[in-house]
Amino acid sequence: MNIGVLGGTFDPVHLGHLAIAEAARTQLNLAEVIFVPAGNPYFKADSIVSPPAQRVEMLRLAIGETPYLKISLIEIERQGPSYTVDTIVTLKDQLQQKDELFLILGWDSFLTLPLWYQPQRLMGLCRFVTAPRPGYSKPDARLLEKQLPGISERSVVMDSPIIAISSTQIRKRVAQGMWIGDMVPEKVAKYIQDHGLYGSKNKTPR
Repeated sequence: MNIGVLGGTFDPVHLGHLAIAEAARTQLNLAEVIFVPAGNPYFKADSIVSPPAQRVEMLRLAIGETPYLKISLIEIERQGPSYTVDTIVTLKDQLQQKDELFLILGWDSFLTLPLWYQPQRLMGLCRFVTAPRPGYSKPDARLLEKQLPGISERSVVMDSPIIAISSTQIRKRVAQGMWIGDMVPEKVAKYIQDHGLYGSKNKTPR
């Protein structure tokens, strides 16, 4: 089976995440897409991140009963900083030997791959699927060939969907008491409101 892997803080998960997962699934004929929420994201060490339990619950609400969307807690349960290569190794150990993993990441992140932890090893463990990010140019995998030989053959660059939604934007809107119903699933919006996340306590949804 071909299986997609979409990692992130998901604070909160939004419609853009779901659209990217669906686009990758249909374009690459993926049997399923696994969402991997970060436990202790080293790249956000100086930022305040919502507790893992809340981020996971929002993911569960967003995914619902969709059979081909899954959640893995391996980074939540791992102690210390999480590196993508460790996550992919663990996932491969849990799957069938013939299963192939497709790591889904944004255009912006794709161009930083040479700076990741053990990028050459990671490239040997999975393929890369790059999704559009508003404000960023479409990447050319050939530009990474000097640093990561063979990357062009291990990458798929998607042209869609282009969705201008970010978790940072959502948190700001919630803190200002603004409506987010067009940015997150309805159940996620209600969860944020009910639990007073991002400064939403005692504020109306619109």
